[in-house]
Amino acid sequence: MTNAWTVQLATAADKAAVAALEAEAFGERSWGAASVRESFSAPRVAILLATRGDRPPEGFAMWRDLGPEAEILTISVASASRRRGAATALLEAVRAAAKAAGAERLFLEVDAGNEAALALYGAAGFQKIGERRAYYRDGADAAVMQLLL
Repeated sequence: MTNAWTVQLATAADKAAVAALEAEAFGERSWGAASVRESFSAPRVAILLATRGDRPPEGFAMWRDLGPEAEILTISVASASRRRGAATALLEAVRAAAKAAGAERLFLEVDAGNEAALALYGAAGFQKIGERRAYYRDGADAAVMQLLL
């Protein structure tokens, strides 16, 4: 099987698949299926899917266009598909879409203890610009990161 990822815009028909991916990836930190489904109709929010061949989606990215700035709300990849390039493909697609929309900077918040995510974002050129103490429900801190586009 090829590891080539296709990234495409999610549609309303993808709501259940995205909610399932988000729940599997984040467990107790999940936003919940209802919140994920509502994101499909949120203003200025886009959801991208990562697929390989004719398989179901194996990852997604959700981002928000804020004019001169854009924000990655979440990137999620099924555990069985991690470390195969899906997150990198999604991150690059968000970067390209944000830049095409006119954004000059791309922001995100990530668990300060999530070494894999920090490595992913660092390799993509994101710089840590701040921290949010006790940002997550479980009390974990978030690193605030920025990429100049």
